[in-house]
Amino acid sequence: MLRRLLPLPPAAALAAATVLLAGCGGPARSSTSTPAVNGGTVRIAVSSETPSFNPYTAFGAASARYAYDSLVNVSPDGALVSGLASSWQATTTTATFTLRPGISCSDGTPLTAGAVARALTYAGDPANQLAGARSVLPDVPYTATGDDATGTVSATTAAPFPFLTRTLGQLPIVCPAGLARPQSLDRATAGTGPYVLTRYHPGGPYEFTVRDGYAWGPGGATTAAPGQPARIVLSVVPQASTAANLLLTGGIDIAAVNGPDRARLAGHGLAGADVATVVGLTFFNQRPGRPLADPALRRTLVAALDRQGLANVAVGGTGRPATDFGAQGSLCHADLAAANLPAEGASGRLDGSGRPLRLRLLTSADLGPTLPSVAELMARSWTALGADVTLVTESLPALVNAMYRTGDFDVVVGSTPGYELPVGLVPFFSGPPPAEGLNFAGVTDPAYDALVARALQEPDTSGCATWNRAGAALFRSADALPIADDRSTVYGRRTTFATTFGGQLVPTSIRLHR
Repeated sequence: MLRRLLPLPPAAALAAATVLLAGCGGPARSSTSTPAVNGGTVRIAVSSETPSFNPYTAFGAASARYAYDSLVNVSPDGALVSGLASSWQATTTTATFTLRPGISCSDGTPLTAGAVARALTYAGDPANQLAGARSVLPDVPYTATGDDATGTVSATTAAPFPFLTRTLGQLPIVCPAGLARPQSLDRATAGTGPYVLTRYHPGGPYEFTVRDGYAWGPGGATTAAPGQPARIVLSVVPQASTAANLLLTGGIDIAAVNGPDRARLAGHGLAGADVATVVGLTFFNQRPGRPLADPALRRTLVAALDRQGLANVAVGGTGRPATDFGAQGSLCHADLAAANLPAEGASGRLDGSGRPLRLRLLTSADLGPTLPSVAELMARSWTALGADVTLVTESLPALVNAMYRTGDFDVVVGSTPGYELPVGLVPFFSGPPPAEGLNFAGVTDPAYDALVARALQEPDTSGCATWNRAGAALFRSADALPIADDRSTVYGRRTTFATTFGGQLVPTSIRLHR
């Protein structure tokens, strides 16, 4: 039997740890040929409201680039370039960054190496339960120190970790005034970034104003370039179809659009940057007492699914079943699914207890317009097996609440957490559950854990083969299931811009044109 419930009302703010369920993909650039406009306003659509602009929380991390900088950045071609640091070096246990001279916080305070070290320490303290920071930082304890005389920041880990520059180096740095009053960061910003939050309305819009004299952006970017907008306004536009309409009518200037709405934007002179995505990353709740703690039952449910049919629904056309947990272009990406998933239609028991299997299946259209339809097709497949499936379409805050607070779900269909590095997924597939960790589905997979432990000893891409064996273990145990490989597009009306992995806009690259 399939039952559907009405969406729950959105949560005002969630203090519990959460994860950004944004799609992921490689960096790209848009282009246009019209002249630049100085001192204008660029309006950008975002899919959900931002209860907190603290860059170390899950909600604030998405817009952190406007007001905060990191020690290093990823360029549009995927290479590491300077940020707050002009140089860096790292092993699997140590990292050292040398700061650029002349960096200032938005309140005019000079940024020191000691201040950066304090930010790294604060963000990495488990007692602070900062999910946005923890999803970026290395998943091992570390200590950070700063030498103000030499401008160097050093970090040492308690255990080997292969991507220190790409993790510690990409944490948004909060200035001392923000660390002193972290509660103020919900409605104000305290960073070194190119913009400052100057207007906040609950539910949006949110307005940022450019900083004069800023000269330490990615690769030395400044805010003095022709066409750099004086103001950036983030407007909440939950539906891709609405964002597409506003792009065509001039109501917004930049928006990410996925699914079938992309087709009707073609031929309208919009700039665009494609972003590879994985649609419908599905987790199964394995916490004690939940029915899907049984791996045989998970494999039976996965085998019952029509993966091609799900992929078609997920992309709104002819889809391609996902091959890996990360998008194409992510580090160590490989075709792992076909050889390791249970064969479609393979026989297996649904429940050996004599009781009907009851499943609570959650999703949110805030994470993608096709996800409710994907979840409905899943539910129908499992209902045909005799399961009693309750399908619930939530707001994003309510979905996060179920994942990280109540644990009241059996299956959740979202989008990939959007990590360029395979290590980024580790906290979601191992370790403690909330509030001590990010393993909201309670995954326990000894084969995965053992392979991860080995991969952590292998620096950077030399460990890709081991990381891929770890991912294969997750597929074999049906710990999670990505649905479809797809692409979304970040469109610009009278604008150009660059994106980093995940389709995040690079603020210093945004240009307004006639």
